[in-house]
Amino acid sequence: MKTFQLTAEPRTVLGKKASKALRNEEKIPVVLNGGKVVDLPFAGKLEEGQKVVELCNNKGIVTTDLTVTAEAVRKLIYSPDIYAIVVTVLGGMMLAILKVLQFDPVTEKVLLIDLLEVSDDKPVVMEVPVKLEGHAEGVKAGGKLALSMKKLKVRAIFTNIPERIIVNVDNIKLGQTLKVGDLHYEGLELVNAKNAVVCAVQLTRAARGAQAAAAANA
Repeated sequence: MKTFQLTAEPRTVLGKKASKALRNEEKIPVVLNGGKVVDLPFAGKLEEGQKVVELCNNKGIVTTDLTVTAEAVRKLIYSPDIYAIVVTVLGGMMLAILKVLQFDPVTEKVLLIDLLEVSDDKPVVMEVPVKLEGHAEGVKAGGKLALSMKKLKVRAIFTNIPERIIVNVDNIKLGQTLKVGDLHYEGLELVNAKNAVVCAVQLTRAARGAQAAAAANA
């Protein structure tokens, strides 16, 4: 997976008013989730921008409120690629992935970014672009290959997550589909519905005509 370098600043003043002021300065509020799980009541020391969010059973998790410039994340947000994000804050570094983007429905500007801190021993779920590979039998017979799912959700250690999910279509015949349940990758768990159609070879008008002619001559 490619890496993306992102410099952020701690965000200590929270709330709608403060967030609106940041956006007016072409900055974006960021929440970094997935930090250390701690016992409650918490007696340790928090860094600037950090807080403890209560979970259950007297446990809490450390999250970090940050701010970044809109320009700094432009390529991250509008890229078709997925990245491991190296977040630098006050000289310290954390590794994260992009989880959620919240957009303004009118202006389409980014309102909030949710990141998830990752490690090499904790599986994460993220969407990975699909790339079709090969020459489907059904296309050779006159059909049309159609991609139904441009991304698939996978669960894995982040170091095992590829930049693309490669789907071989060689054996798909005319009128057949390839579903999530048909796909298997070592080290990856596909979490989409098993019966969801990833791609299909659709019958074209020419293919239907050829089938009808073949049936008539049989």
